[in-house]
Amino acid sequence: MAEHESLEFGKADFVLLDNVSMEEFMANLKLRFDKGRIYTYIGEVVVSVNPYRAMNIYGRDTVEQYKGRELYERPPHLFAIADAAYKAMKRRNKDTCIVISGESGAGKTEASKYIMQYIAAITNPNQRAEVERVKNMLLKSNCVLEAFGNAKTNRNDNSSRFGKYMDINFDFKGDPIGGHISNYLLEKCRVIFQQEGERSFHSFYQLLRGAPDSLIRSLHIQKDPAAYNYIKVGGQIKSSINDGADFKAVADAMKVIGFTGDEIQTVYKILATILHLGNLTFGVDGDVTLIENTKLVSILRELLSTKEENVEKALLYRTVATGRDVIEKQHTVQEASYGRDALAKAMYERLFCWIVGRINDIIEVKNYDAKIHGKNTVIGVLDIYGFEIFQNNSFEQFCINYCNEKLQQLFIQLVLKQEQEEYQREGIPWKHIDYFNNQIIVDLVEQQHKGIFSVLDEACMNVGKVTDEVFLQGLNTKLAKHAHYTSRKLSPTDKSLEFDRDFRIRHYAGDVVYSVVGFIDKNKDTLFQDFKRLLYNSSNPVLKGMWPEGKLSITEVTKRPLTAATLFKNSMISLVENLACKEPYYVRCIKPNDVKSPLLFEQERCRHQVEYLGLLENVRVRRAGFAYRQTYPRFLQRYKMISEFTWPNHELSSDKEAVKRLLQGCGFDHDVAYGKTKVFIRTPRTLFSLEEQRAEMVQRIVLFLQKVWRGTIARMRYRRMRAALVILQAYRRYKVKSYFREVHRRFKNVKSMKDYGRHVKWPTPPKVLRKFEEALRSIYNRWWAWTLIKGLSPEEALQVRAKVACLEALKGQRADLGLQRAWEGNYLVSSHNVYTQINPTVSGLHHIPLQQLCFFQINHFNKAENRAVLITDRHLYKMDPLRQYKPMKSIPLYNVTGVSVSPGKDQLVVFHTKDSRDLVVCLQGMVPANESRIGELVGTLLNVRCGLMRLVAAGLHGAQSQLSSLEP
Repeated sequence: MAEHESLEFGKADFVLLDNVSMEEFMANLKLRFDKGRIYTYIGEVVVSVNPYRAMNIYGRDTVEQYKGRELYERPPHLFAIADAAYKAMKRRNKDTCIVISGESGAGKTEASKYIMQYIAAITNPNQRAEVERVKNMLLKSNCVLEAFGNAKTNRNDNSSRFGKYMDINFDFKGDPIGGHISNYLLEKCRVIFQQEGERSFHSFYQLLRGAPDSLIRSLHIQKDPAAYNYIKVGGQIKSSINDGADFKAVADAMKVIGFTGDEIQTVYKILATILHLGNLTFGVDGDVTLIENTKLVSILRELLSTKEENVEKALLYRTVATGRDVIEKQHTVQEASYGRDALAKAMYERLFCWIVGRINDIIEVKNYDAKIHGKNTVIGVLDIYGFEIFQNNSFEQFCINYCNEKLQQLFIQLVLKQEQEEYQREGIPWKHIDYFNNQIIVDLVEQQHKGIFSVLDEACMNVGKVTDEVFLQGLNTKLAKHAHYTSRKLSPTDKSLEFDRDFRIRHYAGDVVYSVVGFIDKNKDTLFQDFKRLLYNSSNPVLKGMWPEGKLSITEVTKRPLTAATLFKNSMISLVENLACKEPYYVRCIKPNDVKSPLLFEQERCRHQVEYLGLLENVRVRRAGFAYRQTYPRFLQRYKMISEFTWPNHELSSDKEAVKRLLQGCGFDHDVAYGKTKVFIRTPRTLFSLEEQRAEMVQRIVLFLQKVWRGTIARMRYRRMRAALVILQAYRRYKVKSYFREVHRRFKNVKSMKDYGRHVKWPTPPKVLRKFEEALRSIYNRWWAWTLIKGLSPEEALQVRAKVACLEALKGQRADLGLQRAWEGNYLVSSHNVYTQINPTVSGLHHIPLQQLCFFQINHFNKAENRAVLITDRHLYKMDPLRQYKPMKSIPLYNVTGVSVSPGKDQLVVFHTKDSRDLVVCLQGMVPANESRIGELVGTLLNVRCGLMRLVAAGLHGAQSQLSSLEP
């Protein structure tokens, strides 16, 4: 049973129908068609319904789904059958074949292409060039054969008008190494005549509508198909075929396959010759038959690479040898026209056979020695015309329907044979099934001396004028008592038959009325020897090689050639023998409607096809004993979760015992049989019950597996996190220890260093030790400071304290505070002190001077002037150095609200006053004349009495907010 197909799509296998009846069969087929399921199994047979639309079920992803899978493991598909045939060939080293059958328009040709596509896709994993070449040519050959062997009919736009059987050869590794194509009964009468609404072979229209202008001119043809008598019936018919694009595709395919440029050009010349022959007309001048349009003779001479007089002579005369005498007999207009048409048909048939032979020459296996290279195995693909019923059924339809009778006979025999052999092999009793054996119809056609073909051949060999009516009389004489044959003479009251024209055969697929008109001529297939000699004597080697009989002398006696019926019968017998020695797989194609609609399912039409394809009979044969069978390991693999004795693995003696225990536990032991290697289930209901139980258990198993898997994932995640944490902790310990070791290494000798390690660069700490590093640096700095000050004298200690106080007050606002030198403190007693130069009689200077500064200012005229500042314990004086430091302005200290200093090197100092008349001082040129005097100034102010300390402190606090507003 195919997996992944719910019952909403119907039964994926017709064998699983509850009741085997035509009504249930058709209902299931229609349901699947409506749901877009065009494939259904009958055991190992695929029933295919033409969807008449493109379906996205043939891509590379679909190929991978079916590659290497068992037939029942995936939904029904052509790929499943192709894979089964390939596996049987590769695993069991056995030749296999895939037989595709069905009426015209049912999709046989498309099915064969998809099967070829699948086989090409699953082989050759190593992409070897030779194998790729073979595969490419096998696929391209389809394109060429369709162009020259297919035509548009009223039933199908791409109908195969010939039978094709292709053998694909594989080496012992399963890679394609070559192939061979056999063709059967090309419908060559289509070359000169087509029914209303149909076309001739695609090749003619492709040439006219797709060839470049230069080629058209060289062939002396025009692009309008209606201009040629042979194909004008189909020249104006619209179809879905793009002849122009197909012409290029076919030309490219021929080049890929290996046709030379001259060979391809010869093909076009033959097609053009046939078109010109159709326009050739004959007239009468007295008793002489003439060619009316002689210009065409010159064109034919050029295209056939022969002499013009030889062309005209072959068309108008027939050479007859009577003993040693050679007589040229002139044709009548009717005989000339017959000869012209026979030549056109024969040329096209020879061209088609030559193309098939040329492809075979290229793709056939060469230089293959089984002793060296291993056994050569084969997969055969048969794409042959389907059973046809027309209003006027001709000789070709009779042969086609006979072919289908032979294949149907083989199908029934092989299916019954396979079933019987399997039951015998497994030791299961076989129940006989009554079925219609169409051997009686096959014998009606091909039996020696009594069959229709024999009667037809006898009529053709009679001396004198033989007509189709004579042939019909022979049939009526020899087959009068046959249950499947009748005619108007034998059934006078049957008005559906015409006197002296029609006969009816009761085929397996239904009754078909045939018209004997043309049977004799088509069976004789007469082509005057003059035409064979004409074409053999062509200077074109390709054309010459197509007509080897032309080299025979006119007087040379040869055997009577075999008739078309005999040749076809022999080829069918050979084909059936070839298929019978292979393991067969079947694709049965059904055409759902006649209007090519993807939505319409015509019940009666499909029912008729089901009947003549024997599908319902096939289901009955398959259901004769047991509807389903499977090997014990495969059965257990699918259903073992149902029983506690088999889940997850059984401990019984064998898989067979385990299956017995499982089915007994489910209560199905009465509906099964146990073979040697397989279990057989009688009714589909048992299988559906097993499927339901399995579906229920699968849900529980899935939940259990989800639980176990989620727990496994959680444990895996926990172990990963724990491992990561351990690694992280170890790494952190390593980084901490490494940091400690590095600090110890760098600072272990700082006591002996001149600067006690101030130049040593601290190593970068790990993140976890950043705060510790700050504390460690603080400890080191305190140790370093203590080391420096422990050797200072009390005086030096006081000066350091002043410097520290200044540094703290300015909070890093100055780049240099003179900390690297000793502060003199009281500059009034210095030899450089300007206070001694001040006139002692100047009033207001009786208080104690504390500090003196020199500076310059910009006056109202934008000129710099030198000034001096003297700070006492009560006042601040601005003095003029040029007038013996005469005081110019005095500011009581209680009026000073603060002091601001610049953060740069400009030595700018601002004394703020209550009346907002601030004094701005720019230090200059005093001893010591550098910017460090600011630090000493601030240090001096910090050492005066408490009131002055508070004043200066307030000024310094204000400096922080005002420094940003000062310009350097």
